[in-house]
Amino acid sequence: MKSCEVVFELNNLYRYGIYPRTQSGLSGILFAPLLHAGWEHLSSNTLPILILGAFLFYFYRPLSYKIFLLIYFISGLWIWAFARYSFHIGASGLIYGLSMFLFASGVMRKDLRLMGISALVVFLYGSIFMGMFPLVKKEISWESHLLGALAGFIIAF
Repeated sequence: MKSCEVVFELNNLYRYGIYPRTQSGLSGILFAPLLHAGWEHLSSNTLPILILGAFLFYFYRPLSYKIFLLIYFISGLWIWAFARYSFHIGASGLIYGLSMFLFASGVMRKDLRLMGISALVVFLYGSIFMGMFPLVKKEISWESHLLGALAGFIIAF
């Protein structure tokens, strides 16, 4: 199966990602979470975004759109401002932000249902937090992970 870049003869879509501290990289704040390096990258982000998004929109219904958009844009802006010079693409900053928001919000609010969601997030996605450190692969944007998680934590607070 060919990627959409190949099918539609689009080359180098990554250039629409976030490239830190450049004017052209600013548009990546909007587009980066929608771009992926291939089908494997897309599929590894799809299920977590659906599960965490469902938790957010079910348990935080009145604020869900605001929380989602804040994590989306704050993490993107911080990646643009603080990450290393490289193209940053993918929805992992958003995934880390949603994970951290759901975890921290449940713990801080001391609501039994929300604490259950916190525990479930740790059970399902606790291992992803190792991705916030530059110990993984060089081509993975650990900065997106770290800054997304930080945005989620601050928004939960």
